[in-house]
Amino acid sequence: MDSHPKDPSGRGSGGQAFPDSPGERVARVLARVGVASRREAERLIEAGRVALNGQVLTSPAVNIGPNDILTVDGAPIAEREPPRIWLYHKPAGLLTTHVDPKGRPTVFEQLPKSLPRVISVGRLDFSSEGLLLLTNDGAVARQLELPSTGVVRRYRARAYGRASQEKLDKLKQGITVDGVVYGPIEARLERGQGSNVWIGLNVAEGKNREVRKVLEAVGLKVNRLIRVGYGPFELGDLEPGAVEEVQARRLKPLLRTGFAAGVLMETPIAGSAGAKPTAKSKPPPRRPRSGSGSGSGSPGASARPHGAKSDAEKKPKTAYKSGWARPKPKPKAATAKSKPRTR
Repeated sequence: MDSHPKDPSGRGSGGQAFPDSPGERVARVLARVGVASRREAERLIEAGRVALNGQVLTSPAVNIGPNDILTVDGAPIAEREPPRIWLYHKPAGLLTTHVDPKGRPTVFEQLPKSLPRVISVGRLDFSSEGLLLLTNDGAVARQLELPSTGVVRRYRARAYGRASQEKLDKLKQGITVDGVVYGPIEARLERGQGSNVWIGLNVAEGKNREVRKVLEAVGLKVNRLIRVGYGPFELGDLEPGAVEEVQARRLKPLLRTGFAAGVLMETPIAGSAGAKPTAKSKPPPRRPRSGSGSGSGSPGASARPHGAKSDAEKKPKTAYKSGWARPKPKPKAATAKSKPRTR
């Protein structure tokens, strides 16, 4: 353990001690208890917001000993809770970050206040939508994000351009785009939609904007991207903006295996519109819809029930002013049980 000054009580300014974590790096401790990811924890330290035994840290290269006390913004970090995971249907138009300097809407601003402090497993860019995993445990997030774990991300992409299965099969060998090497990608041509095509993709690495860059390299411009699955977790029928917690009995077996790649696809865990969600987040600001009808035929699009009339088609009721003569009610038609008229 690195040497740090302590107050006479040995408890510093209050907080959680770590008797079972000798020599553990401070950023890892903060991530493990769900305060922030490791990268975000390092930024907190650089900003002078983290203190160890009452002394503000200036570097993340510090180990936490059995009697050390850690605080963030002067408040002791909470005791570590059991790992939990939530499924969140991220709408397009939100950044996957806690704070945006440009003031754009973020995922964490829209989440319901009833959720504890959570971090995201990976990211979805501003215009992408679909399944985003949330967790209270930084170690779990790290395990799911690591390429070495082999966790498969599943996407559906709508792209402009001409495509063939033969062209998409070349991605199975991997591809290099602008000097960045991308591993094998399984891509399936699903159907055409006007000048667009729908493609299903399985990706194991999850590099920044990987799907968009790879498809652009083969002549396809992605104009809609939906993540439909992440390892054993599936978007299912979860509505946009809804949050649903994974049941502990289904999560524990996955935690025991360390999210091993061979186990992930055996029992998919899907969000369900029929199940009661944890909560529903606030909707993002509405974006103007284009008149091209590009969203038609896409998954998750709501359709009016057969035979139902739109608001414009419904006949408005006549409003009667005082003194107007109201029409007489129409006589009811005779039913089979009514008595015959007497002549």
